[in-house]
Amino acid sequence: QVQLVESGGGLVQAGGSLRLSCAASVSIDAMGWYRQAPGKQRELVAVITSGGSTNYADSVKGRFTISRDNAENTVYMLMNSLKPEDTAVYYCNAVRNYIASWGKGTLVTVSS
Repeated sequence: QVQLVESGGGLVQAGGSLRLSCAASVSIDAMGWYRQAPGKQRELVAVITSGGSTNYADSVKGRFTISRDNAENTVYMLMNSLKPEDTAVYYCNAVRNYIASWGKGTLVTVSS
């Protein structure tokens, strides 16, 4: 069982920045971030493979940057130019040997 520990959420004003971190207990293949806003389905935000290839939701392209430190089994996501519609619980996702694990989530609130 992969353990994931997330950190970095909080309250920020529109236009501000936050950095999320997710540390895994073992080495991971693909890692990524999903989010779920109140009343909405969970959606992919960004993903990064072990080789460093990335993919982003259109709504965050140019504002969010995902990166990873393979030596520390950690994925980061720098979120710039935050908007109120980015408000959600952000979940770390990690895939190891084709099995996905989820973090408990961290709340990001963007005030207008």
